[in-house]
Amino acid sequence: MHGNEKQITFTISARGKTIQQPILHFLALNFASVPISQVDSVFGFVERCSLYGGRVFVEPQLSDRDVSIMQEVGIGLRLPMSNHAASLEEYRSYQPLFRKYHRAGNSVIVTNDDLARWLRQDFPDYRLEASVIKNLKTRDRIVEALELYDTVVLPMECNENPALLRGLDNKARIRLFANAGCALTCPSRICYPSVSRANKFTGEQARCSYEIKPREMLGMIDFDLEELQALGFHRFKMLRSRDHGITGY
Repeated sequence: MHGNEKQITFTISARGKTIQQPILHFLALNFASVPISQVDSVFGFVERCSLYGGRVFVEPQLSDRDVSIMQEVGIGLRLPMSNHAASLEEYRSYQPLFRKYHRAGNSVIVTNDDLARWLRQDFPDYRLEASVIKNLKTRDRIVEALELYDTVVLPMECNENPALLRGLDNKARIRLFANAGCALTCPSRICYPSVSRANKFTGEQARCSYEIKPREMLGMIDFDLEELQALGFHRFKMLRSRDHGITGY
């Protein structure tokens, strides 16, 4: 690392973790190459909630014990509340959940801007991060999102657009993917809105565009983090490969 560059930090996906598996064991088993000192946060499901997005909620992944241990070692909790739809009534029904995890160092990942504004007003200690689901791929949209959110996650394909990355200000507030799964080559990403609907617990099933338009699966792809760091980025999001290695959690 060059002297004028900040240390790389990672937010780690808890997807694929069971609530019975201790968090530090999960990290050691699946992310052994990442020192705990570089794990900024872990994102995953805590309690049943209809505001989750990104993946279908089946059961909690992080226990109260996990969250306590994370706090002890300086790892923040990130709540993936990235559902496309959020009503004020629905948000208010989850006030106990948001109060429970509301502390400096924890954050909420959001797609719906109304939800972000409600959280900003009622729970100011949370850091708010614009979800990758917002699909922020232009400088203007990124700048606009940073007016509301503390940080933003850019889609995987932005890593392969050095002209865009070089032209961005506020790089310290931008998170890039450290590795990529099926979303990198997905032609439509219909999973995101369908997962949002499925997480409303109406019985709707999530869908994948692979069912409609099969494509070559490239497996998990690691990006050149030294190259991205040289461009001024130090926040990264890391996924875990599924057991078959074709895509990621």
